[in-house]
Amino acid sequence: MKTLSQNAAATGSAQSSVAEVARRARAASRRLARLSNDTRNEVLLAAAQAIEKATSTIIEANSKDCQAAERAVAAGKMSPAMLARLRVGEHGVQEMAARVRDVARLADPIGRRLAATQLDDGLVLYKESCPLGVIGIIFEARPEVVVQVSSLTLKSCNAVILKGGSEAAHSNEALVAVWRECLNGFLVVPADAVQLLQTRSDVMELLSLERDVDLMIPRGSKELVEFVMRNSRIPVLGHGEGICHVYVDRAADMEKALRIAVDAKVQGPAICNAAETLLVDEAIAARFLPQIFARLREAGVEVRGCSRTRALLGGQNVVPATEQDWATEYCDLILSVKIVNGVEEAITHINQYGSRHTDAIVTEDRETAQRFLDEVDAAGVFHNASTRFADGFRYGLGAELGISNSKLHARGPVGLEGLTTYKYKLFGDGHIVAEYARGERQFQHKTLS
Repeated sequence: MKTLSQNAAATGSAQSSVAEVARRARAASRRLARLSNDTRNEVLLAAAQAIEKATSTIIEANSKDCQAAERAVAAGKMSPAMLARLRVGEHGVQEMAARVRDVARLADPIGRRLAATQLDDGLVLYKESCPLGVIGIIFEARPEVVVQVSSLTLKSCNAVILKGGSEAAHSNEALVAVWRECLNGFLVVPADAVQLLQTRSDVMELLSLERDVDLMIPRGSKELVEFVMRNSRIPVLGHGEGICHVYVDRAADMEKALRIAVDAKVQGPAICNAAETLLVDEAIAARFLPQIFARLREAGVEVRGCSRTRALLGGQNVVPATEQDWATEYCDLILSVKIVNGVEEAITHINQYGSRHTDAIVTEDRETAQRFLDEVDAAGVFHNASTRFADGFRYGLGAELGISNSKLHARGPVGLEGLTTYKYKLFGDGHIVAEYARGERQFQHKTLS
């Protein structure tokens, strides 16, 4: 296996300033824009195969990161949730390769004709999708981000500059080295389409390069996202907190509600689409809460309840919920529970404390469900389904860059479309504006199919 220092050369950033890395990425993005969809898909399939062949190398690198992380968890310097996000096994590597193949199967996002307008005879305006150019992504813990982002950016003809956390340094180095080695096997594909920065000090310089970096995507804690937004003039697509809710309405099917609430909390508690707060209509609280509490306790979940929840559950082990709990992303087997007076109070609570990520209602009343879906301000609003479905792969996007809580550019799981913009292409035949200004010619503005 290559050492960390040997891998540094393979990642494209050894002995290079961040500005030089960005300039190479810009040059690479222009070459990528000329690649056919067939070529991009061929490269992606080769990358998937290369990842599978390097399974032992990737796992060995990841084990070094995990050993250090385990010591950090024992010393109280790292959360168990972050360690869980860091760990990669053989199945995880297979999943990485599978997601790359999923991206290869997606339709080409580039060159799609979004609109066509005949301004006048011989003067036609087209609106077409195109790459953003250079993407910078700063992320914590998750090594699979390297593969997901690299596949999405290649498919969409964008170059990417990656900066992972130090806790995943060996894993990220190994994955980027595998990816770049694969790109080197294709003469038409620049290896500088994927580059990895090494140190924390690189981040500030990267954030200042608005001439060469078109979009910054921070993936990690709320603090990381806010830091990037405060310190860069580059547009930021923030992957913010996941304070997700499940509201169990008075018209809910009890068994559906139990299944959904447990899945939303327990199936992946360290993931941003896990539920952090359970809201229960007071009309069914006496029937529902003892049942859900028993299932949550069996799954090892700590319940933090409002005063009404604690009174209803009697002397059972329910921690008193504080005001801060309603606004906390636990990323752990902890769930805050509140009894509310119907859907209106549930919506008000979610819009006050939620992070605009994903929120779900369990009810058989379609009118109540529709009101919830219309009035809750979140990127994902679900009816009778777990919040854990909020995921790019599960949405059919192949992979995702992250989940955006923003309302501009891209929202929810960000896939290929979030990495494209558009440009207007105007085709004329000697047309000049002066003729229209003088009234000699008139615009038609005819929409073309």
